[in-house]
Amino acid sequence: MSPEPKSSVPASTCHAVPAPRPSHEAVYVEKLVDRLGQAACAAVLRHADANVTGGELLASVYRYARALAVLGIGRGSLVALLAPNHPAALAVRYAANLIGAATTYLSVPASVSARAELLLQTAPDLLVVLPEIAELVPWDARVNVATVGGGTPGASLRLDELSARQTTEAIACAARLDDLGVVVSSGGSMGVPKGSWRTFAAYTAMVDVPSPTDRRQLVNGRLAYLSQVLVDITLLGGGLVVLRDRFDPAETLDAIERERVTDLFLVEPQLFELMDHPDVTRKDLSALRSLTHIGASAPPTLRRRALARLGPILAHTYGASEMGLVSFLPPAKHIASDTERGNSAGHILPGVEVRFRREDGSVAELDEGGSIEVRSPAMAGGYLNRPDLEAAAFSEGWYRSGDLGRVDSAGRLHILGRDADAVVVGGRILTPTMVEEVLCQEASVRYAVVVRDAEAAAWIAAAEAWPSSAVDADSCRQAVIAAFGPEAGDRLHVAPVPRVPRTEQGKPDRAAIRSLGRKDRLTLGGRDSAPS
Repeated sequence: MSPEPKSSVPASTCHAVPAPRPSHEAVYVEKLVDRLGQAACAAVLRHADANVTGGELLASVYRYARALAVLGIGRGSLVALLAPNHPAALAVRYAANLIGAATTYLSVPASVSARAELLLQTAPDLLVVLPEIAELVPWDARVNVATVGGGTPGASLRLDELSARQTTEAIACAARLDDLGVVVSSGGSMGVPKGSWRTFAAYTAMVDVPSPTDRRQLVNGRLAYLSQVLVDITLLGGGLVVLRDRFDPAETLDAIERERVTDLFLVEPQLFELMDHPDVTRKDLSALRSLTHIGASAPPTLRRRALARLGPILAHTYGASEMGLVSFLPPAKHIASDTERGNSAGHILPGVEVRFRREDGSVAELDEGGSIEVRSPAMAGGYLNRPDLEAAAFSEGWYRSGDLGRVDSAGRLHILGRDADAVVVGGRILTPTMVEEVLCQEASVRYAVVVRDAEAAAWIAAAEAWPSSAVDADSCRQAVIAAFGPEAGDRLHVAPVPRVPRTEQGKPDRAAIRSLGRKDRLTLGGRDSAPS
């Protein structure tokens, strides 16, 4: 059966499931199985306010591995999962990897057609679905489906029932370092999500990194993105993962207090919502050692506010599903009074290479900066079944991020924004992040995200007001003019919103923000004053 959450098995009745000891060059799942065996009687997951021990999770992994093998899954296969943050989803993925199959957690685009196209592009040998989100499956897609749990219309194969008939004896790892191992889905904010693929060697390099044994990691972002990486890092290090299905600021603050969470990872709109929530001063957050933010722009004004409200636990990292983590700014160096250091993305991590390209395609000096390219052992090899996109983004072992950046004199990486969003105004390069910084300093603005609309030659600013207040659009425009000149102000269209539109990942929804400006122009009967 699937690992239903329950209390830890008493030490007198639990026992380790024997497993072959991993070698130094073992794939991540072989090392993880060994770690779960060592933690047979200890809680490794918290879900629905109950524990799952290492022994319980490992027994479930072995059962699912045998069930998948019965279905013909093995080396060369690809298993896709459409699942919430649930112990059963983790067990199925580890089981598939253990017998040598590649795995991917699918993201969930808003439209049925995009979800069907994602399945078509991914072309899995088996799609495993949990009932909680079964209604999101495009059932007309031609793919073999198995469910974990009942009550799922359109599917007759119960993987959990098949696994319940299997034994929990140890299984030797069949995965090889050079095999296709893990496909990490993007959010699909610009269309159908892409899946960046890694061999087991590259994924092992990504997750087999130092992690404290007392780590209690809260995971409330979908496993389809970087959350699966956080789960694997924590479990490999001997820590515990607290699983939640979604981000909500009040629920997150409550979970930090009740579960004594030590580590949390949020995309920046979530960080800003959390830090401004009234419960942030009412909850006991003393166990929290690191709150890492990633995934969008982070205006310095908002980062300083986060430090003031949350204390010296703020960390920042730069990375993406395609390239893994590139740089890290730990809490000890995220200092509000040190503008140059506190506004960076930290130092580039060991083993990661970064270079910059000028607009003419030549390689730039580090301090000059330019378009960021990355190479590392943990980087993806390309996009699954998307040779067109792969050729555009991956070349000769380097990944073209599409971001602008530079390295300062102390070796810290600074992210300036998306290359495609940068424009020359009044003889200087401006990016949305620079405009966001000015807007977020306005008294009427709690949070703002700026997106470039190339078609209209405009910047669209989705701006949230403070509670019981209203965004002063004219004051915002005047502030941008004062900072960057009249041309910059003419390009700006301020769209007050109750909440900045978000993607499924919690990142700013660039397409939705762009449409705000277009909708307003139509309402006004034509184009705004943005220059051509």
